[in-house]
Amino acid sequence: MASVVGTYARAFADVVMNRKNALDPARMLQELQALETLFEESDALRRVMENPSIPGEQKRAVLDALTGRLGSARQVRNFVAVLTDHRRLPLFGAILKRLELELDERQGFAEAQVRSARQLSDSERHTLEAEIAKMTGKKVRARYEQDASLLGGAVVQVGSTIYDGSVKGQIEKIREQLVES
Repeated sequence: MASVVGTYARAFADVVMNRKNALDPARMLQELQALETLFEESDALRRVMENPSIPGEQKRAVLDALTGRLGSARQVRNFVAVLTDHRRLPLFGAILKRLELELDERQGFAEAQVRSARQLSDSERHTLEAEIAKMTGKKVRARYEQDASLLGGAVVQVGSTIYDGSVKGQIEKIREQLVES
């Protein structure tokens, strides 16, 4: 399944990033996410679009009405039509997550998850994001969450790399050193 998800995500990323199309990646994602929300919220709609006994022309007519009402780009409509025709609509959510990662990578963005003991001020956030950008060599999109169990400092995760600057993490390192000696 992962290879199927990646294949569709890369294919649509190719369309979005093609300079001839002059598409805004953020807008394309928003339009796809709006359609995903409609499919999640309407069981009847999802059943119609996923039902193999309903002809493709009828499904595309429903899709045309939806995308027309939402003002979606032609490329978004076509992508969802391909997913529907190939019976990949149940993978839509996973494809969108992979597409977001693919577009971020191609645009030079790094996604950072920041947990801090307290709410960070705007200037602290900007400073932290600048440091992460220096370390990764990429533009940073950070998501913040508060975790009082850290006692102080912050833990930053970029991809699979974790930078632990928390008091709790420092105490754990000292404890490990004491156990080793």
